[in-house]
Order: sequence, then structure tokens, then C-alpha cells
Amino acid sequence: MKLVVAIIKPFKLDEVRQALTAIGIHGMTVTEVKGYGRQKGHTEIYRGAEYVVNFLPKLRIEIAVASDIADKAVSVITATARTGQIGDGKIFVTPIDHALRIRTGETDSDAL
Repeated sequence: MKLVVAIIKPFKLDEVRQALTAIGIHGMTVTEVKGYGRQKGHTEIYRGAEYVVNFLPKLRIEIAVASDIADKAVSVITATARTGQIGDGKIFVTPIDHALRIRTGETDSDAL
């Protein structure tokens, strides 16, 4: 099993969710986060005052998948979240040692 964590631009969430659903991935956790990478923020003007926005709003998507479809999930997220502009995000894939569904007690792949 693998945990796929993707940091994407907020307006791409619906496209990514629909694409993942189309390949059979139905569960995900989405968290609103702030951060920066090479984008390094930007300046904005509010009521005549200029200020620097260092941390940009992003979404963190976490999905637990079987190891054999992790690469497919990564390629689908990459294809649908890409805008070609700086700040499109990152994807991290880590192994999951053990999973348990609390309601039924199912473990590992059955718990997904």
C-alpha cells in the first residue's frame, strides 16, 4: 500500500477528484494549507498599501492506494493538476506499513 500526498492549486481540486474517481479511487482527504516553494510568494496592493504574501494557499490531497495503482494515481494527478505555471505543486509517495478500518476491523488492503 502507498500513501500519495499531492500539494496542488485550489482551483484544480474538482478536476483531480473527477479524474481519480474515473480510475476507481474514491476516498481522499483534502486539507487547506499554505506554503511556498520556488514561487516565493508575491506582492499585493490592498487599500493603497502594498504588502507581501509569503505563504500561498494550496490544497493537500492524501489518498491511500494499493501499490499496483500508485503510479497510475500519480500520473492522473500530474496530468490534471498541471497548469504549466510555477507553483503547480508537488507529489510525494510513501509506503504504508499497516492500515485498519475502525468500523469493521478490516486491515491492510481490505481497509482501503
